[in-house]
Amino acid sequence: MSFRTVSQLFIYPIKSLGGMALSQATVMPKGLQYDRRWMLVDENHQFMTQRNLPELALFKPIFQEETSCFIIEYSGGILMIPDRASGEMIEAMVWEDMVTVQEVSKDVSQWFSNHLGKTCKLVWFPEENSRKVDPDFAITAKDETSLSDGYPLLLIGQASLDDLNARLDVAVDMDRFRPNIVFEGGTPFEEDLFSDFSIGDVRMAGVKPCARCVMITIDQNTASKGKEPLATLSTYRKIGNKVLFGQNVIPLGAGSINVGDVISLG
Repeated sequence: MSFRTVSQLFIYPIKSLGGMALSQATVMPKGLQYDRRWMLVDENHQFMTQRNLPELALFKPIFQEETSCFIIEYSGGILMIPDRASGEMIEAMVWEDMVTVQEVSKDVSQWFSNHLGKTCKLVWFPEENSRKVDPDFAITAKDETSLSDGYPLLLIGQASLDDLNARLDVAVDMDRFRPNIVFEGGTPFEEDLFSDFSIGDVRMAGVKPCARCVMITIDQNTASKGKEPLATLSTYRKIGNKVLFGQNVIPLGAGSINVGDVISLG
């Protein structure tokens, strides 16, 4: 029997900015604690993304245990994100969804605006606010997500990345694909078929393979953009007009998961 174990855990506190690795994570109904609970919006209150602003990858979060706050590092400077927002409540767009969010503060927004050279606001998505997942793939009518593209969690097998890298001239890192949970063991792309599984004591449901876009062509350490690995993936992982890599997941319970936990199927 081939054991599958969690090898990496990641959160991306501010949508489309850099991520951070964890050894332990708390699973909540909307996804991992702190994952994509903040985002940058432009002057029209549309969410901002690496897809058209690759430099966002270079803003890196660090969690400061003693204050329970995040620090953002960028270009030699740092910014502390307050643990509570104090700005105005606004309506903002994430893809086709209108969400109610709160500006963290004018000073924080100005810091990002100065570094990016364009007017923007950092906003926070309170845990009690609602954003439903696509009802076509929901397990229950109550299923929600945070400010992720569409689902609470993303799961990828290391074997899938290894298979891809064996086809590339230059290997890419897992961070291109921005997963929450990476596991070792099993076979390439078997996560496509994960429907009911558990990590530790937390039950989860795989609901839809993840369709990928040009964002995976951005190097998360340099913000440089190329054609790979999307070009190669499209030669063997394209179904219809979608290139698939990873499995979107909805948690069926809450709890703690850890690197080293066994994934149990069924």
